[in-house]
Amino acid sequence: MAKPAPLIVVSGPSGAGKGTVVKRLLEMRPDVFVSVSATTRPARSGERHGTDYLFVSTQRFLAMRDRGEFLEWAEVYGNLYGTPRAPIETALSQGRTALAELDIQGAQATKRAKPDAVLVFIEPPSLEDLVLRLRGRGTEDAESLSRRVKASYEEVKAKGVYDHIVVNSVVETAAGELLRILEEQEKARR
Repeated sequence: MAKPAPLIVVSGPSGAGKGTVVKRLLEMRPDVFVSVSATTRPARSGERHGTDYLFVSTQRFLAMRDRGEFLEWAEVYGNLYGTPRAPIETALSQGRTALAELDIQGAQATKRAKPDAVLVFIEPPSLEDLVLRLRGRGTEDAESLSRRVKASYEEVKAKGVYDHIVVNSVVETAAGELLRILEEQEKARR
């Protein structure tokens, strides 16, 4: 009997370009199921419910958590985030590779819940690049930016627990490396 399809968990520090790399991967492999996280934070400009996040009230989030509906959940910068379990389980049972873009603690919690999950750490070419990317976004006030930079330094230290590390200096190259990892996992499970 074939093993279930792989769950690939992508994470890394804020500003590493995870979302951009994942977006490019999905252009190459639109068949990959991407998990949409639930959050209690308000939507940012241009974000859509059900596509970028499932934007829910704190009360609804806590009810989902209490019913065991999350594969993992955490509080990050004062907001709650969680990965709904059912859509991932459904995709995997249908033989579809699933991908979840999570923060460091979410990746580690997912690995505990699903030991066969494959963790991929996306990092910038240098911490200086990371700081420049965060500043270049223009989405953070000075205090928030400082908090994210400090957290990013700590997150980079956690990369040793990951199965793979991908340096994102060129998005196309990083997405190609992520695709190679994904396809290796699919082949190993056939």
